[in-house]
Amino acid sequence: MGKPTGFIEYPRQERSYAPAADRVTHFNEFVIPLSDSDLVEQGARCMDCGIPYCHSGCPVNNIIPDWNDLVYRGDWQAAIGVLHSTNNFPEFTGRICPAPCEASCTLNLDDTPVTIKTIEYSIVEKAWEEGWIQPQIARHKTGKRVAVVGSGPAGMACAQQLARAGHAVALYEKQNRIGGLLRYGIPDFKLDKKVIDRRMAQMRAEGVTFHANTHVGVDLPARSLLDKFDAVVLTGGAEQPRDLDTPGRHLSGVHFAMDFLRSNSHRVQGDRVPEESFISATGKNVVVVGGGDTGSDCIGTSIRQGAATVTQLEILPRPPEKERKHETWPYWPNKLRTSSSQEEGCERMWSVATKAFLHDGKGSLRGLRCIQVSWDKDPQGNWKMSEVAGSEFELKAELVTLAMGFVHPVHEGMIEELGIELDPRGNVSGVTEGADAYKTSIGGVFTAGDMRRGQSLVVWAIREGRQCARAVDEYLMGASELPR
Repeated sequence: MGKPTGFIEYPRQERSYAPAADRVTHFNEFVIPLSDSDLVEQGARCMDCGIPYCHSGCPVNNIIPDWNDLVYRGDWQAAIGVLHSTNNFPEFTGRICPAPCEASCTLNLDDTPVTIKTIEYSIVEKAWEEGWIQPQIARHKTGKRVAVVGSGPAGMACAQQLARAGHAVALYEKQNRIGGLLRYGIPDFKLDKKVIDRRMAQMRAEGVTFHANTHVGVDLPARSLLDKFDAVVLTGGAEQPRDLDTPGRHLSGVHFAMDFLRSNSHRVQGDRVPEESFISATGKNVVVVGGGDTGSDCIGTSIRQGAATVTQLEILPRPPEKERKHETWPYWPNKLRTSSSQEEGCERMWSVATKAFLHDGKGSLRGLRCIQVSWDKDPQGNWKMSEVAGSEFELKAELVTLAMGFVHPVHEGMIEELGIELDPRGNVSGVTEGADAYKTSIGGVFTAGDMRRGQSLVVWAIREGRQCARAVDEYLMGASELPR
């Protein structure tokens, strides 16, 4: 623990942001870190709570009290060792994880949890600055070859762990750069891509070979990997977006959120994107359908592109301002949250469904017809949605992004070619426990991350990648010393 009375003596202090008027003029990160002295105080706030619920709140099971205590005592180098023992990429989670660990913190009972995410971010950034993060090259090579398909956080974590176990690992990515949705799905103002590049350099030194611009199942037959490698891991994510079967869906100006975000990210990162294929919000009235993180990213991107107005629609009711602790803690609560992008200038509307996209007579979008909905429980206690009679209204829009989540992996290509077994939700089947952990219906083929569990968080992807690596190592060698 930190200082026994630290949580009494020191108030919670979080990282701050550059002013909205400044940060919306560029696509760079805008977080203002805490000083070392402030971080020492924040580490001191970690109390001797007996049962550290933050462990279970964190999907990668970070040993949070230990590295909080080390920061309090000024032993930053030991802190990065503890942090890396459970998390390959704390620089990713320290930026884009929603921090369920803080919701589980005992001090969150009083709405003042330890600033776990800020401390995590600060530990790993100091470690990079001081040169403490170096390649961990396996002393002995096994002679086994493993292909990992998909270079998001699950694929990267799996590949790194397997390389450290001595296997020759090839990581395949269909896009022109490694990183999956970390690279092009998450805007640069939330995650500077140099953060990915420096970790790639470490992985390359550890023996991972990267194959970008290689779409397995399209450019490269998936079954050819089964012939060339001793094991194959599928970590291609859940990229099939949830669509909206609504009149006018075909109109020019209605796009999936990820297409919009990728278009912008390619250009920000220096790729040539032809004007005819670039999705621009400049000067337009933008409506974002979907109230989650992807929708928030669309808001921030639209504002930086110079949108005239941005409106976000959420079909669910407005969450309460504050959760009922006795009903939710230590679990993730449903409460109103406002992202940095929403703070930059966005109208948010709840309990709204889209009835139709309206055209301008020339095949382009001019607006949406919407309706208010209500949510009520049926006699069995299940929530049911119904439209509110007479509540229809129209919104002006020249650009709509559909950010309603993802339903399952893309089946066309690799999955259909392999004929692999799917679960009822359309994900690749694979359990997490026992002798068959992370195995698919095809011998020697494993799966992890969103491709197995469905759309989830970056922390779950890293955890699954690490655990899948151990399962693959056990399959190849009969036993594994990789951490669970």
